[in-house]
Amino acid sequence: MFENKETTSIDQLGEFGLIDHLTQRFTISKPETVLGIGDDAAILEISGKRQVISTDMFIENIHFDMMYSPLVHIGYKCISSSISDICAMNARASQVMVSIAISSKYTLQAVDELYAGIQAACEKYDVELIGGDTSSSVIGMCINVTAIGYADAQKIVTRSGAKEGDLLCVSGDLGGAYMGLQILEREKQVFLDNKNMKPDLEGKDYIVGRQLRPEARKDIVDLFQELGVQPSSMIDVSDGLSSEVFHLCKHSNVGMKIYEDKLPIDQQTYDTAIEFELAPTTCAMNGGEDYELLFTLPQASYDKIKNSMDISIIGYCTAPHEGKELITKSGNMVALEAQGWENFVETNTNKSLGDDSIH
Repeated sequence: MFENKETTSIDQLGEFGLIDHLTQRFTISKPETVLGIGDDAAILEISGKRQVISTDMFIENIHFDMMYSPLVHIGYKCISSSISDICAMNARASQVMVSIAISSKYTLQAVDELYAGIQAACEKYDVELIGGDTSSSVIGMCINVTAIGYADAQKIVTRSGAKEGDLLCVSGDLGGAYMGLQILEREKQVFLDNKNMKPDLEGKDYIVGRQLRPEARKDIVDLFQELGVQPSSMIDVSDGLSSEVFHLCKHSNVGMKIYEDKLPIDQQTYDTAIEFELAPTTCAMNGGEDYELLFTLPQASYDKIKNSMDISIIGYCTAPHEGKELITKSGNMVALEAQGWENFVETNTNKSLGDDSIH
C-alpha cells in the first residue's frame, strides 16, 4: 500500500477546483465526442445531429429539506433544473433518466408523490423518462437525473464564444429563489421553536415558488429562434450570477462590465431582501437556483431583442485584462467576486447562495 503522507481537505479546493483536479487526467479521443467536461452539458455527434447530455445529483439536506419541500415539488425541480442545462446549450431536451436511492423511512406513497412531480415536469417540457436505477440508502434520499437533448450543430451554444463588445443579457429576474429560501428557512426555525406555529408565507408566493418549483427557460430557447438570434455564449444561473459570469469569462477569455441599475429584480424579491436587511443587489448577484439563462449576443442583435419583455441587457464584454466589474448606481467600479455555492464547505447545508450542479 502507498503511504499517503499529506492530506488535503476537499473544502480547500471548492467544487470547481475539485472538478478540475479530478478531470485533469482524462482526455477526449473518440470522434463522436465533440465536447466533454467543462460546460453545462457534454456534446456528441449522432447521425448529423448534436446530442447534449447533462447529469445532476440532488441529495436530501443538501439540495432540499423535507421540512418544507413537498416531494412532488422535489421531483419537478430535479427535472426542470436538469433540463435547464440543456437549454443553456441552446438545445431542446428530449429524454431523461432518473435514479433514486431512498432510506426505509420513505413509503411507497411518498415515492409515488415524488414521481408525480417528475411526471408533471416531463409533460411540461415534453421529455420522456427512458430509464434509471433504484437503490437503498442509509442517509435519506438521493436523486440523480441525466438529461439528453438535441440540436443542429450550428445552433449549439457553449460558454466559450463570447467576444469583446458583445452584450451581456439575462432572462427573467434574479435573486427570487434565494429570497424564497430565506423565507422557508425562517419559517422552519419558527416551527422548530414552537410546533403550534403555522408558516406565514402570505405575500411571498412568487419567491417561494422560485425556490420550490423553478422553471427551465425552454421558452427563451424558442424565443431565440423566433427572433432569429444566436447567442455567442450561454450558461444557466444555478450557482449565482457572479459565479456564472466568472465561468463565461474564463471559457471565453473576456472581461465583463455589469450595470447594477440594469439587474432585473422582482419587486417581491426586492422588498423581502430589505425585510431581511440584505442588499437586493447582493441577492441578485450571488443568489443561486434562479435557472435563468445568462448569455452574450453580438451588438448587431440589439434591435432584435431590445423590445423583449423577458430579456434584460445588463452589461457587455471587455478585454480580459479589464477584469469583471460591477458599475454601481453611483458610477463606482466594484470588482466582482464569485460568491455562489461552494459545495464542500461544511457550514453550507441547504442555505447556500446557489446549487452544486456538476457538469
